Amino acid sequence: MQPMRQGDVILLPSKTIEGKPLPHLTLAEGEVTGHKHHISDGQAALYEKDGTLYLKVLSETATLTHEEHKPIDIPKGTWMIRIQREYEPEGWRYVAD
Repeated sequence: MQPMRQGDVILLPSKTIEGKPLPHLTLAEGEVTGHKHHISDGQAALYEKDGTLYLKVLSETATLTHEEHKPIDIPKGTWMIRIQREYEPEGWRYVAD
């Protein structure tokens, strides 16, 4: 499996799932627009540990959607979720969506 990206959300293949299960499938919410990156189709579970999200896709694929990006199909497997950051003179910050 190769890393996948939708906007500022990066999915990295992971061998393990860590953390507690979450009751939703939202990977990231936009601070500016209020839009969100979320699983809209397929079977999946989301977990969180120490601020890091892990996604387990249980069906053959799960669809990641966002109002401003093209939907992508994520294959079955385990993924670590990262949010892209950018550097400013004051330091690193998460990219605002």
